[in-house]
Amino acid sequence: MPSKKQPIFPSEKKLLADFGERLRLARLRREMSAETVAGRSSISRMTLHRAEQGSAAVSMGTYLRILAALHLEEDINLLAKDDTLGRKLQDLELPKKRGS
Repeated sequence: MPSKKQPIFPSEKKLLADFGERLRLARLRREMSAETVAGRSSISRMTLHRAEQGSAAVSMGTYLRILAALHLEEDINLLAKDDTLGRKLQDLELPKKRGS
């Protein structure tokens, strides 16, 4: 039985679309064709196109392979690097609920 599709909020769609556009621009700056990047990423041109459109259906692993083909794989380390909210919550040392 297929799993239920999770909703993507407009702000999340915008983030993915912006990321896809940055990937496309990086590819074009390097003067690499879609065929070349898709081949080096071991994906189809259609999957690359979906990634460059910011599709939520493209897996994180596929995005990583595209970054690697563009020699940008180290940028993955920048994701969630500064967990400002989490650090503030940790610093507050809020008491835990009983029974948790």
